[in-house]
Amino acid sequence: MDLELVGKTALVTGGSRGIGRAVAAGLAGEGCRLHLAGRTLADLEDARREILALHQVDVALHAIDLSEQGAAPRLAAACGQLDILVNNAGAIPGGSIDLIDDRTWKRAWDLKVFGYVGLMREVLARMQERGQGVIVNVIGTGGERPAAHYIAGAGANSALMAMTRALGSASVEHGVRVVGVNPGLVETDRMVTLLSQRARERFGDAGRWRELLDEMNLPFGRPARSSEVADIVCFLASSRASYISGTIVTIDGGAVGRSRAF
Repeated sequence: MDLELVGKTALVTGGSRGIGRAVAAGLAGEGCRLHLAGRTLADLEDARREILALHQVDVALHAIDLSEQGAAPRLAAACGQLDILVNNAGAIPGGSIDLIDDRTWKRAWDLKVFGYVGLMREVLARMQERGQGVIVNVIGTGGERPAAHYIAGAGANSALMAMTRALGSASVEHGVRVVGVNPGLVETDRMVTLLSQRARERFGDAGRWRELLDEMNLPFGRPARSSEVADIVCFLASSRASYISGTIVTIDGGAVGRSRAF
């Protein structure tokens, strides 16, 4: 299926690792010009090398911390005219409410919640002026099935889900679509970090995280792959999804409906 993305310009935040890197590779494979944003230039450069080894596209890098005041307007200005924004930056730590102090909570929300909000505000306005564009928010199933052991993430994801639905219902009046994806457990470094935190709380030993993976009763017996999430993001960003807005697609193999879902 031709997604008709050749020549489009996309910004992917958190684009140097994990899901963001897979999304960037997927969009490059469809012929998109890329802007990749992340905190660490070395990781961004590594992602660009990998992409350029396979695809002949332009890849601009932006080493920036989107949790900082004024970062979103600077990034939006540096990228110029965008056809696609993929909000993906942010890694909220696991932990119960007694373990996540105010400073940690605020730092996490400044990046994932307010980082998304800031970029949406900047990019949506520019897209609406042109009468076209797509924003895809990578959120997470923590907002669908809130869990006390992931309390900060549950609140953040719930808020982003609500904002995505609200904006996506109104943005169509100006020719812009806003959609979201909720990945469940995905095989990334972040998965190991979250499970290690939970293993530390449960067993007193972060190194026992694989035991948690074994007992999760995961659909198909495995976590999702980053590429499987990226495929959905690319589709939603394309004209093939032209009548989808204000919608959130869950990518977890049905885990939220199982008794021992992540």
